[in-house]
Amino acid sequence: MQNKEKTQYTLIILKPDALVKSLTGNILTRLSEARLRIIAAKIVKVSREIAEKHYAHLKEKPFFNDLYEYFSGKTYGPDYERVLVMVYEGDDAITKVRKIAGATNPLEADPITIRGAYGRINKKGIMENVIHCSDSDESAENEVKMWFKPDDIIENIYPTKVETIRDYKIRTWA
Repeated sequence: MQNKEKTQYTLIILKPDALVKSLTGNILTRLSEARLRIIAAKIVKVSREIAEKHYAHLKEKPFFNDLYEYFSGKTYGPDYERVLVMVYEGDDAITKVRKIAGATNPLEADPITIRGAYGRINKKGIMENVIHCSDSDESAENEVKMWFKPDDIIENIYPTKVETIRDYKIRTWA
């Protein structure tokens, strides 16, 4: 059993360009080098609302619409309007995953990293970098709570509470 004092969580998103290029297996194999555990995973259709939350720091930028078209998969057509979202757990998870993922800009990423091997800058200047991974404990917690409900994750990783809504009890983030 892992020492829970050292355990970190990180959110990983395989973006539509990874799915278009059938890179899911390759990327998961590379991520397995980190020796972490997947504790949640799902395929999600990215709404404008969640894209604006996820990229809140870029929402007002002039390129946001192009970024949304890319991130939502609309750039690639209806068969690819989805992402694979996962939560990984383990010692030093954030650093390990970011090292394997490489620099955000695929042109600056080491060729042996995921982004260096599979990323590119498209004709509109949008970075198609195939993967998102949390950059800190704080962003990981915010992102996990943004993309997952407590019951979507097989372990209790953050505090929750039980609320009664129309006679149904549900767990929510505390």
